[in-house]
Parts: sequence; C-alpha cells; structure tokens
Amino acid sequence: MLISVISKCFIKNALGVVGISISFETHFLASMIVSPSEPFKLVFSLYQHEHLGYLIEPFVVKLTSKGDFSFQSQNISKANVNDFKGGLTKEQIKLVELTSKIQQEAIFKKFNTNKKLKKDEFFKRIFEVEKGDSTGVKDAISAYIDNHKKAIFQSVRNEHFFIMGSDGIPTWKEVKILPEPAKAYFHFNREEEKTIYYPILKCGGEKIKFQYQNGLIINDMPAVLLIDNKMYIFENHVDGKKLRPFLNKSNIEIPKKIEDTYYRKFIVPLIANFNVYAQGFEITYEKEEFSTQLMVTDIKSQTQNGLFDDSTSKSTSDDLLLEVLFKYGDYEFKFDNFSEPAYVYLEKTNDSWKFHKIRKNLDAEKEVLSFLKSQGLSLKNGRSILPKSTALDWLSNHSSLLAEHPIQVAQSKQNTHSYFLGYSHINVQLEEKNDWFDIKAKVIFGEFEIPFKKFRYYILNNIREFELPNGQMANIPETWFSKYSELFENIEYDEEPKLKKHFLGLVNLLSQEGLVSATLNRKLSKLADFEEIEDTTLPKNFKGILRPYQKAGYDWLNFLKNYGLGGCLADDMGLGKTVTTLAFLQKLKEDKSENPNLLVLPTSLIYNWLNEAKKFAPDLRVMIHFGTQRSKDSNAFQFYDLILCSYGVLRMDIDFIRYFRFNYAVLDESQSIKNPTSANFKAVMDLNTQNRLILTGTPLENSTMDLWSQMSFINPGLLGSLNTFKKKFQSGADPETAKELSFKIKPFMLRRNKKQVAKDLPEKIESIVYCQMTEEQEKLYEETKSFVRNQIMGTEESVSLKKSGILVLQGLSKLRQIANHPSMVIEGYKGESGKGLDVMSRIEEVVAEKSKTLVFSQFVKHLDFVAGQLDKMSIKYLYLDGSTKNRMELVERFQATDTETIFLISLKAGGIGLNLTAAENVFILDPWWNPAIEAQAVDRAHRIGQTKTVFSYKFISQNTIEEKILELQNTKKQLFDDLILEEEGFFKSLSNEDIIGLLE
Repeated sequence: MLISVISKCFIKNALGVVGISISFETHFLASMIVSPSEPFKLVFSLYQHEHLGYLIEPFVVKLTSKGDFSFQSQNISKANVNDFKGGLTKEQIKLVELTSKIQQEAIFKKFNTNKKLKKDEFFKRIFEVEKGDSTGVKDAISAYIDNHKKAIFQSVRNEHFFIMGSDGIPTWKEVKILPEPAKAYFHFNREEEKTIYYPILKCGGEKIKFQYQNGLIINDMPAVLLIDNKMYIFENHVDGKKLRPFLNKSNIEIPKKIEDTYYRKFIVPLIANFNVYAQGFEITYEKEEFSTQLMVTDIKSQTQNGLFDDSTSKSTSDDLLLEVLFKYGDYEFKFDNFSEPAYVYLEKTNDSWKFHKIRKNLDAEKEVLSFLKSQGLSLKNGRSILPKSTALDWLSNHSSLLAEHPIQVAQSKQNTHSYFLGYSHINVQLEEKNDWFDIKAKVIFGEFEIPFKKFRYYILNNIREFELPNGQMANIPETWFSKYSELFENIEYDEEPKLKKHFLGLVNLLSQEGLVSATLNRKLSKLADFEEIEDTTLPKNFKGILRPYQKAGYDWLNFLKNYGLGGCLADDMGLGKTVTTLAFLQKLKEDKSENPNLLVLPTSLIYNWLNEAKKFAPDLRVMIHFGTQRSKDSNAFQFYDLILCSYGVLRMDIDFIRYFRFNYAVLDESQSIKNPTSANFKAVMDLNTQNRLILTGTPLENSTMDLWSQMSFINPGLLGSLNTFKKKFQSGADPETAKELSFKIKPFMLRRNKKQVAKDLPEKIESIVYCQMTEEQEKLYEETKSFVRNQIMGTEESVSLKKSGILVLQGLSKLRQIANHPSMVIEGYKGESGKGLDVMSRIEEVVAEKSKTLVFSQFVKHLDFVAGQLDKMSIKYLYLDGSTKNRMELVERFQATDTETIFLISLKAGGIGLNLTAAENVFILDPWWNPAIEAQAVDRAHRIGQTKTVFSYKFISQNTIEEKILELQNTKKQLFDDLILEEEGFFKSLSNEDIIGLLE
C-alpha cells in the first residue's frame, strides 16, 4: 500500500534527545509494517521539532515471540487508530487522538490559511522570516500546542515512553516516568548586600539531583523535567520557566540595588506558585473569608488620571469598566486567570519585607466567573468594557441576582460621576372611563420619585440619563424605552394624562407582561375573546336569517359601536360579510342614528350591494353616488340611510364629501387602501365620520404594511406612525414583535375561516394536476432558465437579488408563461404545450358532464389561448377580464342558464366580488405567489348558497418554476393563516435563497 513518511534531519543533544528538522515528503510502496492481527504495543516517542519544540508522537510496535519490542513500528494517529482499537483501551485511543492534534500535519492544516503554501514554506514564514508573523499565528500555535501538551502529560504517566532515535526508530531509548508528581521548593537567604535563592526538587520524598546533570525541561506548564532516562512531571501550577535557569547554575543572586523591583516582579509570583523557605524576610500563610466585588469605573476618569491605557481596546471615554475583584478578608485582588494557587500581598516596612500568602478559593472564584457569564456579562481577564447605558442596564436588571449570589457592586472613588445603581421601578395604573383610560404613573429610583410629565419627556426624546436630587446620575433602562414608548406616545393631556380606548390591545399586552395595572370593565376586557359579547336583537325589518357565526359577527359590530371603536370584519370570502353588515346597518337605522352611513367599495360591487340591500334590508334608503350624472352637492346625502360610492369617485369628490358628517364609513374590500401613499388611502382618511368599519377577506396580501393603513383607518393612531411601524414590524417577524402586533389588532379584527363554520358549508375537494411539458416546450424552458439565471446572477453579489426588481420579475414571469404555453412569449411558436393539452382534455370532460366550470388565470394571454381552443372545438363560454363592462350580466347568465358552462376569468378582475355558486369545478391554470389570492378565486364558487361539492384543480407543469412556487405557497399559506388567525407572522418577501431556488 502507499505510505507517506516525513524525511527528518536529526540533531542529537547532550542527552541523546533528538531534534528533528522537517525538510520534504517522500512516497513509496510498502506493505503495512505492523499488522493489527499480530501482537503489538502502543508507545509514545519524544522528539524535538525544528519549530514546534518538544512533541510526543504515538506508534504501534510489533512484539517479538518473547513479548519484547521489535524494530517494526508504525505511526498511529486519529486517521488509523480504529484499525488497532482491538488492542487499545478507550483512554489510549483518546490519548492517540490528542497527540495527533499537535503533529506538524495537523498544525499546518489548522493554521494555514493560504492554500498555495507548502508545509515547509508555511513554517519558515511563521517561525524564520523576520517579522513574518504579523497576525500572531506563531503565538496562537504555541498556545494551542501548550494546551494540548498539558492534557497529554496528565494522561501519559502510565504509558510506554521513549526518546526517538536518530534513525527515526521510536523505541531508541526508554524513559521511566515517575508515578508521583514532583514538587519544587525555593530557598531564599536575604543578606546585607544581596539575596541568594535556589530551588530544591523532590519526588516521592526523595531529593532530585538535577543541577549540572544535562537535564532538560521539555514542557513548561506543568513543568516536565527529563534527566537521563527518568521523567519528572511536576504539580500543575509549577512553571518550567522558573526552573530552567537552575539546570546549569547553583543559585541566583539579587543585588541590593534591584531588590525592590525584583521582589515585586519575580519573588511575589514565586511565592504564589511554590513552597518557599526564607531567611531575612517573613512569609505568613493566611486563610481569609472569601467575597466578591464588581467594581464600576468610568473610562473617562481612568484615562484622565493615566490609569487606563489599553491600546488594544475599542472603548470610548463614555464607556464603563466592570471589573471582578476577589476579596480575602481585607485583601483585594484582581482576577489572574487562575494561573496561581495563591495570592501574595507584599508589605514593606523600613528595610524589612513581609509576604502575605493567601491561598485561593479557586472553586468559588470559578463559580463567580461562570455565574456572571451565564447572566450575559462577557468577561475577558475578569473585565468587561461596555457602553455606559448597556452597563447600567445590565447592573439594574441583575441587581437582585447580584445581591443574592452575593456580589457587591461598588463604584470607583475616582469616577467623574456617581451613578445610581439601586432599584428602579415604574408603576403605571390605567382605569377605564367612558371614552378614555385615565393614567396614574409613578417612576421610582431608590428613594426618589420622578414626576410623570418630566419622565415622559425623557422617554419620548430618547434621553437615557438624568440627575437625581442627590447628584447621582440615573440611567433609564433600555426596556422602558421599548416597552413604554408607544404608550407614552399616545397619551393625551387634559388636566390628567389619558389614553384613547381603542388602545385596548396595547393595554392588554402591557397588562399581561406585568408592565401596567389596568382596571377594565368586564365586558371590555373580554372583547378579544369575542364569545363573551352579549346578544343584540336583530332589527325588525331585516329580511334574512343569519347563521350562528354571522349573528356573532353582528353582535360584535354592535359591541364595538357601543364603545366607539372601529373594527375589521375579515371573515373568509363567501361567509356572508355583506349580509352581516346589512343587518348592522338596518339596526343603525332603527336606532335612529342622526347621520347617514357611507359605504365605499370597488365599482364592480356597487350593484351587487344594491341588490343585496333590496333583498335583506329593503327598508334602507340607498343612494348610489356614481356616474357622470352624480350630484356634486353632499347635502343630498342627508335624505338617505346608506350612500354607495366607489373608491374612484371618492377620490375625485373628496373635496366636498369631506365636509359631510357620516355616522359610519364602511370600506368593502378594504385592501384597496393597503398602500398608505395611495390616493385611496388619503381620500378615506379625509372622511368626516363618527365611526369606522372595514370589510375584507384578505386584510393582508403582501406585507404587514397592508395592516397599518387599514387599522389606522378604523382606529387612527392604533399602530403608531407609519415610520415607527415600518421600523418595528415591517422588516422582522420575531416572536416578540409578532405578539405585540397580535395584541394590538386582535380586539378589532374578527376573522372566521371556513373550517370554523364547516357544518354550514358543502365539501370542497382540492387537487393538483401535474402536467408534463412537451419536448420542444421543455427545451425552450431550460434554455430560457439558463439565460435568466445567468442574467440575474450577473448582478453584484453585494446587491440583494430583490433589488434587481424588474429584472428578476421579468425573468420569473417569462419562465411562468413558457410553463403555461410558449406561444405566450414566443411569437410564431407552433408547437404544443403539455399543460394546454391537459387543460383542454379536462374541459372536454366537464362539458360532456354538463358541469359548470370556472377557469382562472392571471395571464390574459393564457385565457386567450384557452378561448381560441374552445372556439375551434365549438364550445360556448363566457369571458371576463379587466376590460369587461357587463360583469353582473355575465354572472347572472352563468348562474341562471346552462348555455355557457365554461367561464374564463382573469384572476385579478374576477378574484373578488363575484357570486358564482352555480359552478362545481374551479380550474386554476397557473399558481400565484400568494395562495390566498387563489383561495379567493375558488371562493367564487365555494360560498354561502352552494349546495354541491366544489372540485378545485390546480394545474402545475412539472420540473418548472411552478413547482417551486407551490413549495413557497405551502410556507406562505401557513404564515398567512397564522397572522390573520393568530397574528403571529406573515410572509414578507422572497429571500435571495428563495429566488435562486426558483431557478434551480
């Protein structure tokens, strides 16, 4: 088999320990040196790498018949350890994997970011070229290896250990690892002119002769000493760098003139780490009670006093430093990364020295650091530098936890300001009155109460700090801005602060979160539950019967009226919003409301409403404000109960209509005002009306912005300003903001879907018909897809694909049309379409069955194609698109006669406002992005009045963008349902990944 080995240049030192210089790789064919099926032993061999220092490499060595080590050996690593696992323990396998991580190959793979560099070039660049390691890779490699070697030496004590020979034989010289940890003792003798010190090393109670013995320190932490064939592994805290100077030196002398500096910088760490015996100065061993302090220091004061100079920090003068201090009795120490087992406090009096050695409570210190990190405080070396507001927020939010732990919070006496670090609280109480919520609020910072008006000013102007009467600087918690700002924005002042009642949803949300205390009328508090609403008698002159859920909607509208609140009746299409509203309008008439009501609606629905009003509420006096002959005098409205006006006419006549006072302004298909910058929205917002109501089956079609305009019409100010709403709700759909939006709109939106009232509806069966493209069609589709993909991907990567706007939409639209029929985009195309053949085949079937069928497409060209095929087959049909003028005539003909059983309808023109219950089948020729739009089309047939099962067929061309749209629909439909039914979220826009996925 092929084995890779590294050619090594060996340099033997005085002890026979080998240094290895990596030069190049060779490859040769050989059989496996050691077989896992024959007796073998695991050994660890020490060698010196030219750049990486002393390393340990594992080998398996074949045993002789007598059980001795042979010269046959093989490197073992993480890559092949499983081949030999039958002869290894779990601990040995882990040790092999650990040692594999510090070998040259592993280091190269982990730290080399330049894939063009070869191994020898990499190591030379990092370790040999002057100033070559500008990124600190060398230090990172050293730290990485040291960390792993520490773990290796803790585990290798009971293994076979050797020094590698100059010929690469791993078992050249066996090393005996002493079983007990070695210990180091330093002796000091302070004389008049100097201090002399030296170490004494012991293992198992016996003194180690190590000076002038060609000893070698092969690891620093913990220190590992190699003398001849013996290896001493020291206690974990013993640093080999402190022992190395004495391998060839009997002692070190400290001249009197540098004693002060040397004692502080070098002797203090020695005493902290080692057992020290001294003559000429005193060492006391003390045990003190442990406690923790979190010191708050402003960087500004530290910088001014020259106490803070961290060139690597990105802090500013307005930042705060939070620093962990460990206190042992009266002694106070900064965090030192647990590097030493004890703290040492140095005391000098006259010419005498006294070292106070305090053993650390390492478990308690680690627990403190772990606790602080678990609470979100990011610490580096026991310190955290944070923006002032962030630091004070954290301290305020965790004040009780810090006290319980306990961790004392203190402030530096040198701070520029004293900060309030105590308990702060805001107490808001709301009490329901006739048209308002009265507000009583207290803002508490420790012993001080801040006047509400003054505090509200800080919140609304995003001012985080203010001065307390005692001179301390208080910080307003960030959560108060996010939680209370909207409440404070909508407060109105008379003599006392008040809040309009249509902010009930916001009040409920704040109450649930425990942020306000609200006293509400029992009925009003149950508004969002809707089932608790009391019954209202139907008007005497209403000529219809409301189904139970329609009656509940009628009761809800009356409840809103009694409280002066606007509402959105958003039941699924076909569930009878029109008849419910007519019952309510008739009730308003019989209650003798002073002013007439205005109903604004799409032009196509005017006569539908007129006919429904005649049928169910014939007592209503209805005026149609429409047509070229309409009156331009709003005084004519006062003689009627209900004024019907299209959105287009309202836009043109708003200049004089705005001056007429209506009782109710009702918007049907209110999604017509979803764009807050549209003329429709501006016109309806200019209406002078006491009450407001909207009707829609799709309150949200594209984004949450659709909700803002509609909800702002029924209850102005409910969702705040447009800019505020965009920032908070348009871009994100996280659970918290979705929950807030839900609470705000829930009391004012009533929506039931067909599942909730299924017992009152016939069955609906939906099917997907997958169509296979013809060969010619498929070839055109793939060519076009490649062109579109390349064109779109040609945009800069830094620019969102969605910002490619027209380019993306045009490309996707072209693919969708080819999936339907290539003739829609390619002039002169004479071939067939797989979908076209399937559609016409099924149309023939339903015509033969004399079953009425609605055929929807969003592409007029597609309808034209179907119409052309029907003409060729002499099949009669009806046709409706945006240019059709006699809509109601066509609807009535389809409903009442059997002359035309096929009705071709443009999805945009006929997706709303049509009652086509004579149909039993609905064909959706091409999928639309929003499944709710398709559902509306199906609801033309599946609505109240339908007595038969409705069959819906969606035609999808396989292996095309249409299948991708179907996948997106499944997600989008769920999100659509969630938002309208549970107000938790909604599909906002296609991501870059979605767009790329459509082109796969």
